Parts: sequence; C-alpha cells; structure tokens
Amino acid sequence: MTLKTYLCAAPVALALLLSACGGKSEDSATAYCPAPFTVQDAGRLTHFRDGPGRDPRDVEYEAALAGVGATCTLRRNRMDVNLIMRVAVTAGPSAPAGQTRVPYFVRVLGSSGQVVQGQDFTADFKLSSANPRGQSQEELTLTLPFSKISELGGYRIAVGLKPSMEELDYNRRASQR
Repeated sequence: MTLKTYLCAAPVALALLLSACGGKSEDSATAYCPAPFTVQDAGRLTHFRDGPGRDPRDVEYEAALAGVGATCTLRRNRMDVNLIMRVAVTAGPSAPAGQTRVPYFVRVLGSSGQVVQGQDFTADFKLSSANPRGQSQEELTLTLPFSKISELGGYRIAVGLKPSMEELDYNRRASQR
C-alpha cells in the first residue's frame, strides 16, 4: 500500500473507530429509557378552600400536568433518568394570598407492577389576582439499578398530581359530565 492509500483510508477508519466508542451506550439508553405516564385521574386537580362549599366560588386553584418527558444516561449497572414535568396552575376565586403548593408524586414501577421507588413533592407558586396563572418545570433524577441491561425494560415511571379522596371524587364526577 502506498502513503496515498493510507491517507485516504485513515479518516474512514477513524470515523468507524469513534462511532463504535460512544454510540452503543447512547442507543441502549434511548432504547431502554422508560417513558413516563400520567396515572388515570391524576392529570388534573381542582383544590377547594377549607369548609363545606364545593361550587366554583370555593376553588382555590386548578392544576394540570402540562407535559412529562424523560431522558436517560446509561452508567455502569445503573441508568440515570432525568424526569421533567411541567405543572400548570390557575388561581380560583378563593385563592389565598401567598404561596400555593400543588402536590404531585413520582413512582417507579418494577416489572411485576410493584412500586420500587416513590416520593411525593410539591410545585410552589405565588398566585394573586395580578398573577393568576403559573407554570413550573420540575426536574428530578431517578436512578434505576440493573445487573443485565435487559432488566431495564421492566421499569415504568408513573406520575401525577396528588388529590385528596374528596378532590379525586370531584375530578371523576367532573370528567363524566
């Protein structure tokens, strides 16, 4: 082979070598990255002020999950999942002055549906008559352990707003109308 042949083949060989270095891990992370899903009846929440009234004048706020997504990074025997949730909120007629706290949850389910990780959080807003709407981007990092990469296919991520039983009943009745 001549020097000219080596010079022509070198960039091709280098490109093949470099593509073999980083592509497999990124492809595997994308392939096994669990897509989060919103739990039924937990995508919206109407929260009322304390007391007996449950008509529109008693609403403190209404909240909704405006979007959920995830990106993943594969590490040695673990996958780091960067979970991003957008929570939108609108003040109601009974919104109190000060901070509005919207509860939400994240649960990691194993292959048989059992909860293997879970935590409750709040998205905080300062709502007022001058600022009746808000949106928050909540970012969390979850770590999913594995021995074999195929184990990652069994994980699922469940998310949702966290209503009380009374709020859940109200949301269910409202969605049937």
